[in-house]
Amino acid sequence: MSKYFISTAIPYVNSDPHIGFALELIQADVLARYQRLLEKEVFFVTGTDENALKNVQSAEKAGIEVNKFVFQNAEKFRKLAEVLNISNNNFIRTTEERHIKGAQKFWKACKPEDIYKKSYKGLYCVGCEEFKTHKDLIEGMCPEHRVKPEEVEEENYFFKLSKYEKELFRLIESDELKITPSSRKNEILEFIRGGLEDFSISRSRERAKNWGISVPEDDSQIMYVWFDALTNYMNALGYAEDDVRFNEYWQNGRVTHLVGKGITRFHAIYWPAMLLSAELALPKEIFVHGYVTVDGDKISKSIGNVVDPFNVVEKYGVDIVRYFLLREIPSGEDGDFSYKKLEDRYNGDLANGLGNLVQRTVTLIDNNLDGELIYKPDLIESEVKNKIDELFKEYVGNLDNFLLHEALGRSWDLVGYANKYIDDEKPWVVAKGDAQDFLNIMNNTVFILYNIAWMLVPFIPETADKIFTTLGANRDVETLENYKFKVQKTSGLFPRLK
Repeated sequence: MSKYFISTAIPYVNSDPHIGFALELIQADVLARYQRLLEKEVFFVTGTDENALKNVQSAEKAGIEVNKFVFQNAEKFRKLAEVLNISNNNFIRTTEERHIKGAQKFWKACKPEDIYKKSYKGLYCVGCEEFKTHKDLIEGMCPEHRVKPEEVEEENYFFKLSKYEKELFRLIESDELKITPSSRKNEILEFIRGGLEDFSISRSRERAKNWGISVPEDDSQIMYVWFDALTNYMNALGYAEDDVRFNEYWQNGRVTHLVGKGITRFHAIYWPAMLLSAELALPKEIFVHGYVTVDGDKISKSIGNVVDPFNVVEKYGVDIVRYFLLREIPSGEDGDFSYKKLEDRYNGDLANGLGNLVQRTVTLIDNNLDGELIYKPDLIESEVKNKIDELFKEYVGNLDNFLLHEALGRSWDLVGYANKYIDDEKPWVVAKGDAQDFLNIMNNTVFILYNIAWMLVPFIPETADKIFTTLGANRDVETLENYKFKVQKTSGLFPRLK
């Protein structure tokens, strides 16, 4: 088996998790589960970024000691992964000892000539945790957070990003470091063409409010949050301890990052340059997703449209939320969340589409074959086989290119095909006449539904398992030839919403 490493970005814990990060967790989970279906050994990590100044400011505003504040919020993100049925192998907090040691080891691993100290003055956006130039601003304000950056003047350490400009351009242009979608790749290449400037990688202890990871051999300085945070991916693999997993998954595996479009630059420019300096392997690909709006508006506390993913899952169920976000939001673009759209998808796609298909298949077998069907592969029609092969090929191509919404769409094309097949063949009528014709139809129907269940495993795994159980199918069976499907009648996968 080849090794596959995938990570989400690690969010700041200055506030509760929202529906946008829920989407990122679910997307990464789909990719991890898909790779496991391909029999790859997968290491999937998520976690929290706790060393940012904005976390300190939020703790102060809440009147809570910083350690306690970040712990409480980190636990909410950990719980969200559980609630969304995320199959992560590890959850890392950047206040953990393994991360602190790894971040400091990485600093010392970078070439000494790539890190230097100097005095400077700049405009700093705490929301982005990034220095801005005047050309980055719109009417003097950060376009992302709509606030005016503060002017900062002090002596800090800098990293020679400019040294790696040509190499980064080559890696990205050639897809040796692949950025998907291509629109994000082009944005990064255009940014590099404009020239890369060295960036500050530390803050004075005073400005950092005594919070964060100390620069090795200079306790007066705290590591810039992005320099420390990006190492979490390796630290989850035991980089600090030279764990064998680091060598297997990072140095010799296929490393994939999934991030939001607002932090693409950090992952596609800063991080690879830092890795080049430390002479460590680079990620193979970076998948970039867009933002989630709510009823057409950007998520904002001031507007009051923040959607709590815990509440949505509690009301509708985890697979309904997973399905909606994965199907409705184009994987690499912005998309909109609304309760009406979710309920329309539920009633149309899930209840009337998939739920109806499973229910009518099981009912036909239960009523006419005493609940048992002996599967005969030679009864499968060539048209049915070809349709499944065609859609499955597209499904795999979509998943490989981070078109998760398209891959899920191909699964539903097969659901629609199966329902039409039943409508056209009318097995409830055939059952009253020719028994063999009825068996032919039901063999084809079960074969289609069995393939649908497999295609849904990465996306809505609980539902896929329910379909296997309802069919009486063992997921681990080596061959379906003469396999006995012993169906179990249920009250329905997706009862209509009231």
